Amino acid sequence: MATKEILVVDDEVGIRELLSEILFDEGYQVQLAENAQQAREFRMNKVPDLVLLDIWMPDMDGLSLLKEWVDHDLLTMPVVMMSGHGTIETALEATRIGAADFLEKPIALQKLLRTVATVMQQGIKPEKKKSEPVESIERRIIKQFSLPLDLSLREAREHFDKLYFNYQMDKENGNVTRVADNMGIERTHLYRKLKQLGIKMNKKNADNEA
Repeated sequence: MATKEILVVDDEVGIRELLSEILFDEGYQVQLAENAQQAREFRMNKVPDLVLLDIWMPDMDGLSLLKEWVDHDLLTMPVVMMSGHGTIETALEATRIGAADFLEKPIALQKLLRTVATVMQQGIKPEKKKSEPVESIERRIIKQFSLPLDLSLREAREHFDKLYFNYQMDKENGNVTRVADNMGIERTHLYRKLKQLGIKMNKKNADNEA
């Protein structure tokens, strides 16, 4: 089997070197780009198996580069966005444009490796399967993401948790196993959390997961 190639795009040399070492140790071939221009030039000559793309870069941000690849039909590989200043809006915007996933810095080792492996396996999904349901979920999440600032910290956390877990369940069509795996938690813990938040599961999915 050919070695999978990953393009890491980040303006911070420390991040590039760290990700390169980790991924190389896992058996991946790693290419580095310190800005959007270098990433653009690499993509014009070669198609990596995966791109880890930083959002905040000085010359051109990662979201703009992602849009450019989409507009020019160059998004033929999965892209995982990275950011140290991520918000739910940024993550949803990246997903809406075409990103396969979103990693928040500092990136935990196991989260990085799990995301890379999952996205590599899934590859690029057909547009009709991907765009409509995800866009519908995003519109609902954005509409609901209105958090009064006079809430207590506990209430604010519960409000966010409910939005977050609802989004994850909708994205995976209620498949608890996939949601738990994506989040890196045990299914039993996820069941307890859903019950605690008052999130009802589809009975058919619950029976299938039993």
